[in-house]
Amino acid sequence: MKITPVLIVESIENSLPFWIDRMGFEKGTEVPEGGDTIGFVILSRSGAELMLQSAESVRKDAPQFAGTSGTASLFIEVDDFDDARRRLAGYPVALEERTTFYGMKEIGVREPGGHIVIFAAST
Repeated sequence: MKITPVLIVESIENSLPFWIDRMGFEKGTEVPEGGDTIGFVILSRSGAELMLQSAESVRKDAPQFAGTSGTASLFIEVDDFDDARRRLAGYPVALEERTTFYGMKEIGVREPGGHIVIFAAST
């Protein structure tokens, strides 16, 4: 079994600097939407996979999901918490850095598509 989140965003182009430049994902399959815009992209890093789909692409492909951009949350476990925290500098903090009672160090941000992304590592 494999689970891959698909985040619906208004603009894939606005989200790519966060996922690629900051978090180190690589772009794989890309589907143009028309003109200079991207409708769909697959991103991967170290065996993890994430898909981004533009709201416009969703309206055309599966209109029943239109209007759902910015509604998902991701919990991503990382090996190097300090590295993840450094990569997040400048993005809006949604969850201040904390250590949970069950031994996870966490920090959360809102990525450019509006989704909450929490990065965590065992303490």
